[in-house]
Amino acid sequence: MKVSEILKVKGNILYTVSPESLLREAIDVMADKDIGSLVVMEAGALVGMLTFREVMKAVHANRGSIGDDSVGQHMERTVLSISPDTDVNEIRRIMLERHAR
Repeated sequence: MKVSEILKVKGNILYTVSPESLLREAIDVMADKDIGSLVVMEAGALVGMLTFREVMKAVHANRGSIGDDSVGQHMERTVLSISPDTDVNEIRRIMLERHAR
């Protein structure tokens, strides 16, 4: 099975946010759309990812509060991308090696 086959089932909608967006606004989008991550884009380029993991780390760092932090303060900047032709077993290996979700 390849990524392209998974995307046929999951859909191809990409939800994005900018690094300057408030973290609480990004959380609202994630909750409203029932998604666990947002792609962080700046000037048309991928600059990071904001996932549930980064949100929880932010809440922990702020002692239970989100405050007025921006997405850019908490996003994951090291983002790995793959092609639609990548096999699911290769994805599994990469995710295990990098402790990714």
